[in-house]
Amino acid sequence: MSCLSFLGPEQRAALAASSAAGAPLSAFASPPLSAGKVRRIRALAGSDTVAIRESAALAHQAPSDVLDSLAADPVGRVRACVARNAQTPVGVLVRLASDGDPIVRGWVAADRATPEAVGRALLGDRDARVRAVAAWAIRWHREGAATP
Repeated sequence: MSCLSFLGPEQRAALAASSAAGAPLSAFASPPLSAGKVRRIRALAGSDTVAIRESAALAHQAPSDVLDSLAADPVGRVRACVARNAQTPVGVLVRLASDGDPIVRGWVAADRATPEAVGRALLGDRDARVRAVAAWAIRWHREGAATP
């Protein structure tokens, strides 16, 4: 195990405050989004390296315009990461529901934010895997909504 810490001073202070207040470690929240973080995500999104663009697409703090832009990426893996991101705007999910890549459509079907009508439309998708995910997601979302 490493003794090396990657926490910055603000993160260490927030962690200490959280622990001192008796809150569990799992309640620790990241520092607020900074302009620097947004600049880094934007830079990642413009990379020539697919894996780096995927990282930007998965960033929960990615601005909606970055996710919108990455949803048009020529590489399906990047678009799939946009569809996987819980912060992706509904309009982007709706657009990705008709993506040419079935993996992208499957992630759209699984997303709780996908409008019900879009999820139901994916029940008739040409790819059996997308249809299966859509059916599972509709059941899962319905059951999740029923629990308090």
